[in-house]
Amino acid sequence: MNFKGKNFLKLLDFSKAEIEHMIDKAIEFKKMKKLGMPHKYHEGKNVALIFEKTSTRTRCSFEVACRDLGIGVTYLDPAGSQIGKKESIADTAKVLGRIYDGIEYRGYGQEIVEELGANAGVPVWNGLTNEFHPTQILADFMTIKEKFGTLDGIKLVYMGDTRYNMGNSLMVGCAKLGMHFVACAPKKYFPSKELIETCQEIAKSSGAVLEFIESPEIAAKNADVIYTDVWVSMGEPVDVWKERIDELSPYQVNKKLMSYAKDTAVFMHCLPAFHDLKTAIGKEMGEKFNRVDMEVTDEVFLSKQSIVFDEAENRMHTIKAVIDLTI
Repeated sequence: MNFKGKNFLKLLDFSKAEIEHMIDKAIEFKKMKKLGMPHKYHEGKNVALIFEKTSTRTRCSFEVACRDLGIGVTYLDPAGSQIGKKESIADTAKVLGRIYDGIEYRGYGQEIVEELGANAGVPVWNGLTNEFHPTQILADFMTIKEKFGTLDGIKLVYMGDTRYNMGNSLMVGCAKLGMHFVACAPKKYFPSKELIETCQEIAKSSGAVLEFIESPEIAAKNADVIYTDVWVSMGEPVDVWKERIDELSPYQVNKKLMSYAKDTAVFMHCLPAFHDLKTAIGKEMGEKFNRVDMEVTDEVFLSKQSIVFDEAENRMHTIKAVIDLTI
């Protein structure tokens, strides 16, 4: 497979075999990292990291992955770039594409990273948009494969707001790889009709099963993976917290909910998670709404079933694989 020069913008752009190859490449890089084997395959190259939305895992993963590969990094935070303000997205892409060998973008609409990709002339990687988060899904599937030895037949249940980047991307990934995906939420929180139809078409050839269920107890039955994310996404106004808590509390991942899944089931979360009151926002919202946790209880988050920190580490290995294959 030849990925050289190809953008990594969304999993819809890749075949099952290509996605599996990226995951296998990440597993190979992880082994090399653990054994202390140098792999500076791209010395002399440089990449730009554009972050219109801040991040811990994505930034650290890209920076360490690049350094391990021998690549220089320039980090551009919201104040460090004129993209979309004094300079158009297309012009920014053309300038950076002449200076750098690759560009990462983490920010808002998918149309921004698509325009960057169309104009840069070098690989552009999606570090997160409102609609898709493909590097996270590669890490998730790598982690599932490490845990179960395979992705075939895995039932993944996503609890909560499935309308945005995580719900969308998990559904796309499961459809592509022939897995069993369940979106569990009130109907208003299901993915868009258009994306569901696109994934259903993919599922016809991949053998994937896609379900949309409102009952947490029914959805979680025989699940291999219970997945959730924060109820209020980055960039959303604070005043939506009450609505989300009222409507999504029945979908909290707790010990009772996990009991409906298989005994071997694991819990996953892309992080950060509001599982206690040890963060500023968690404390503020917890006190305001008289809660000690939100989308997942501390009991589940810290349990043996939780593989969230394996998942977080694997962001770096999968990002490294994407950069190595495309740059």
